[in-house]
Amino acid sequence: MSTARAILIAGPTASGKSGLALALAERLGGGVINADSMQVYRELRVLTARPSPQEEARAPHALYGFVGGAEAYSAGRYAGDVAEAIAAARAVGRVPIVVGGTGLYFKVLLEGLSPVPATDPQVRAFWREAAAQRPAPELHALLSARDPETAARLMPTDPQRIVRALEVLESTGRPLADWQREPGRPVLAESNIVRLLLEPERATHGALIDARLDAMLAGGALEEVRRLAALGLSTELPVMRALGVAPLLDHAAGRLSLEAAAAIAKADTRKYAKRQRTWFKRNMISWNVIELKEMERLIDKALSFIDC
Repeated sequence: MSTARAILIAGPTASGKSGLALALAERLGGGVINADSMQVYRELRVLTARPSPQEEARAPHALYGFVGGAEAYSAGRYAGDVAEAIAAARAVGRVPIVVGGTGLYFKVLLEGLSPVPATDPQVRAFWREAAAQRPAPELHALLSARDPETAARLMPTDPQRIVRALEVLESTGRPLADWQREPGRPVLAESNIVRLLLEPERATHGALIDARLDAMLAGGALEEVRRLAALGLSTELPVMRALGVAPLLDHAAGRLSLEAAAAIAKADTRKYAKRQRTWFKRNMISWNVIELKEMERLIDKALSFIDC
């Protein structure tokens, strides 16, 4: 068994992270813990490339598919949930192997969250009602007038984060940017953590993304999205913004051909992977980079960074 207190595996979408995490869990007696903000939702197993039931049976998995799409799961909740999952793995002698592509979740693990107080329920209800009735760019303009620093960090088309900033400002009297400058408490504070960052070859990564989307469609992604649509959820919820959901919903509604919807989903995923790589490059400078693409060599390279 590895003597590492935890193994973290990050990388862009379709980089082989989940396969590596499972292989290491089997070899090292580990437990796989999710760090992907979309794989927490139970309605989207196929389209978020969540581990299959067969894969989950090969090693313990935690924080996958345990949240309903009607909820807006947050980094704050993740901080508590991942701490419990890590403690549970260690309690039975397993190495926690945290894997995913959500940079903020790894930031929670290693740096913690800023201590932003809970917002007033009435204030929260007011701004969420406003978000349901007013376009996001209009709310962004309001935020810009009152908290220009935070507004400058947010997309005008991101109502969830805009409303959060307005709630914090009104509830606490301080801009969210002020709170975010205060240090948080990391979930993993110890030093013996192995950090692995997967970097797939850019020349072939796009083809991997496209092939995976085709496999998702063959594996029931369209039917999964139709079931999601039947729930009648707000389009502003995070689960509705998962990669591929919008174009496949357009196809299901007759607005796009399946070929066009798949092309949009593939293009969106490639753009997202590019943003992930940029974030990782800026924020994971000290991580051990693995550039190999063949799974067996990938595992060997990963093991070379781990004290077994």
